[in-house]
Amino acid sequence: MINFYILSLFPEFFEHFVQFSIIGRAKEKQAFQVVNTNIRDYAVNKHGQVDDLPYGGGPGMVMRPEPVFDAFFANKLEQLENKRVIFFSPKGKKIDHNYIIDLTKIENIVLICGHYEGIDQRVIDELVDEEVSLGDFVLTGGEIPAMALMDAVIRQLEGVITQDSLEEESFSHNLLEYRHYTRPAEYRGLKVPEILLSGHHKNIEEFRLEDAVSETLKKRPDLIENNKFNENIAKIIRKITKGEKHESDRSIRKSTH
Repeated sequence: MINFYILSLFPEFFEHFVQFSIIGRAKEKQAFQVVNTNIRDYAVNKHGQVDDLPYGGGPGMVMRPEPVFDAFFANKLEQLENKRVIFFSPKGKKIDHNYIIDLTKIENIVLICGHYEGIDQRVIDELVDEEVSLGDFVLTGGEIPAMALMDAVIRQLEGVITQDSLEEESFSHNLLEYRHYTRPAEYRGLKVPEILLSGHHKNIEEFRLEDAVSETLKKRPDLIENNKFNENIAKIIRKITKGEKHESDRSIRKSTH
């Protein structure tokens, strides 16, 4: 079981998050545990102050170090073994699939959620192991990326989702996932690729692998450029890059109306 220790000004976000869908079912199976701590409970005065003006001037407010340090040590988080302390920041390393898989091996994950213009650098210097980011954009606080990270980790835990489903997801083999279709077989002149209706499992498997490679080349060519693949996938890459159309592109016919 993984333990998530959340330090946030808005722990209510997480109370609702863990109740629904796959995450809610995983919680019922005791695949993980969440311990919420409201940083404001450790405010510096009776007015609940947790932020202040930045030294050197500038816009906005900065979270003070005392409430975060006090919340951290009051919960004895420094004593946890096999732990990782994470802070969410646009400066951080972008989260990817391999990072998520690595986190599943950590027993205690501490997530510090900043707010306002940022957090006092001394918190990062003294308490944080890693700064991470969802991407090159700015959010109001760390709660949303914290929930995104938790979701990604929890669904990889044993028994939460079937192994077959996990193995065919995007990024599981450094490729995007193949495209999906369901009933009806034809809608508004758009047809499902015939091979998916054939019932021939080996041909469908080959078709889907080629489709995954095609999707990756079109939408995330960096994954192709930055990773090594077995000879089967390498052959498909060479075939597609030489300009041969994928079967799904030939099968779908667009409506003329």
